[in-house]
Amino acid sequence: MSAPTATRPRALRPADPDRGLPPNALGKEKGHLEQLTLYVFVVVPFLALAAVVPAVWGWGLSWLDVGLLVAFYFVPLLGVTVGYHRYFTHGSFKATRPLRIALAVVGCMAIQGPVVQWVADHRRHHAFSDRDGDPHSPWRYGDDTRALLKGMFHAHLGWLFDRRQTNAERYAPDLLKDGALRVTSRLFIVWAFLSLALPAAIGGLVTGSWAGAWTAFFWAGLVRTALLHHVTWSINSICHVVGSRPFASRDRATNFWPLAILSGGESWHNLHHADPTCARHGVLRGQIDISARVIWVFEKLGWAHSVKWPDPVRLAAKRQQPAAA
Repeated sequence: MSAPTATRPRALRPADPDRGLPPNALGKEKGHLEQLTLYVFVVVPFLALAAVVPAVWGWGLSWLDVGLLVAFYFVPLLGVTVGYHRYFTHGSFKATRPLRIALAVVGCMAIQGPVVQWVADHRRHHAFSDRDGDPHSPWRYGDDTRALLKGMFHAHLGWLFDRRQTNAERYAPDLLKDGALRVTSRLFIVWAFLSLALPAAIGGLVTGSWAGAWTAFFWAGLVRTALLHHVTWSINSICHVVGSRPFASRDRATNFWPLAILSGGESWHNLHHADPTCARHGVLRGQIDISARVIWVFEKLGWAHSVKWPDPVRLAAKRQQPAAA
């Protein structure tokens, strides 16, 4: 007799996309300034990414630009994967107070939103994953090709422009109780500015020129932000449609290996949805998970403790079994 597999989630209804949500799941509408800021941080880096080839022909790409791009890509990425996601959202480990605040600040520098709102959105996603109420399911409009393409755009990018926000008081009350964390979250625009300004400042100081500041700003600021955004958004879109599903979960989360390094291990998404609090997402042989290694380092340094590492018994119980002949 084969082990039960995940129930196939039904398509969400476009006429009532928030059907099934509790009455207080949605908070206030986004203000005009917040919407304008969102458009700037999403559209401008995307245009910069589209201008990469002309930029290479016009100004070139120095090793300093490459180094800054890599550093300002992976440090904020880990702020999101280790901090926003595995620590703040799912409690995969406990952290010292300085590490807690540092993870919030560095996560904000990924320019994906304030930590409190990000956590609220993601907890709501897990509560309704690929069902009515999920803020960014690619199966929102149905299973046919046209509906799925529309749903993947919504999951990848479109959901960010919904006017109503997830109610943080319902989905992230623990974070709202932390005064320092609330202040850090409210200062998101400051951390976002620094995320773009620091590469330019370093490039200008090292080269002693405005040209060095500009190329560093372009590559390690704008292009880096666009790349990081699209890799993160791909976890919402691609990793719920394309890939393998070795573990049973109640949704369609998949593993998509091509994004493993660029996503810091987040694209081992199937295991994450099968066991959300697990600190390691890449649990099978050959699955690189940079974020889990960083958590391991924090644990060794004494900055993190009570880490929820994979349990072989739990993993075995969640493995998908082939259907009986």
